[in-house]
Amino acid sequence: MKLHELSPAEGSTKEVKRIGRGHGSGNGKTAGKGHKGQKARAGHGMRPGFEGGQMPLQRRVPKRGFNNIFAKDWLSINVGTLEVFEDGATVDAAALAEKRIIRKTGLPVKVLGNGKITKNLTVKLNAFSASAAEKIAAAGGKAEVI
Repeated sequence: MKLHELSPAEGSTKEVKRIGRGHGSGNGKTAGKGHKGQKARAGHGMRPGFEGGQMPLQRRVPKRGFNNIFAKDWLSINVGTLEVFEDGATVDAAALAEKRIIRKTGLPVKVLGNGKITKNLTVKLNAFSASAAEKIAAAGGKAEVI
């Protein structure tokens, strides 16, 4: 096989649509734009959501609530999920990610008090609810805020 014998795969290339080049092309005269109207004009772009002057959907629908753009995202886990660790282990964000309890390691983690814990763990995370800290301490562990 030589370079001049190479050709693209069947159906992989398409002829360019040449508009406004006479009747014989199938796209002459109005160049596929129909007769008059906003979309037939040069530079006819309309912004997304434009409905021809009708009140757009995003303005017709009632708005409720408030979205705080400065709010910090937190990851929360329950005390019961810490039961997967061995007795005497140190639990931090990296250890939680390793066990696939959390997916994102960059966000702060708070431990909530749902569930039971029986193992003696040293938990080093960003925040604890009062009941979570109580349960960890009752099991003989330590809840350290970092």
